Amino acid sequence: MADNKIVKYSGDSAEVSWHGGLCIHIGECGRAKGDLFVGGRQPWCQPDVASDEEVKDVVMRCPTGALSVTFADASNPEEASPENTVHVAYNGPLFVSGQLEIDGALADAPGLDFRAALCRCGHSKNKPYCDNSHDGAGFRDFGAVGETGDPSTGVGGPLAIKAVKDGPLLFKGNVTISSSGGRSIWRGSQAAICRCGASANKPFCDGSHKKIGFTSEHP
Repeated sequence: MADNKIVKYSGDSAEVSWHGGLCIHIGECGRAKGDLFVGGRQPWCQPDVASDEEVKDVVMRCPTGALSVTFADASNPEEASPENTVHVAYNGPLFVSGQLEIDGALADAPGLDFRAALCRCGHSKNKPYCDNSHDGAGFRDFGAVGETGDPSTGVGGPLAIKAVKDGPLLFKGNVTISSSGGRSIWRGSQAAICRCGASANKPFCDGSHKKIGFTSEHP
């Protein structure tokens, strides 16, 4: 199972929280310019060495929701991106951002209101979230998106995400899906997205979860 340890890094005006159960070590924080996050330093995150705007900017780069920040004066909260998007990663997860309403989202991970990495290989031990199991499982899908949906659909508003037991991820709300190459291709207000790894019409569900006996229970 994922390490659900939560570590808080407090400064004079900002407190950064890191949720270990959601982190898949993309490295956006550690590679960001500046000294907010420095590997090998104790503590590795020091909010006081950066401005509030810089702290907020780096935290918002985290694509999994593992990082979040609160400010002492509560005047600078993170806001949802104006467009709800799903990026289909090359041989990897679904990176989702926007005004997210994930069914059963972890109460101690407020970053999930804006950003999440969702498993699409079927092997995560932290479903519906990615835990990098796709690497060991040999999951292969290059992230092409063949359908276009309804281009007239809007882009903002709440995006509800529900993981169906032993089935797909259901998205309800305006959303744009982009391929691994970065092209924004599919737009619509409702979609069933494969999370078993077996669909022949990835990223969309084609019912293959039933044929392979996919289970959403954690090992």
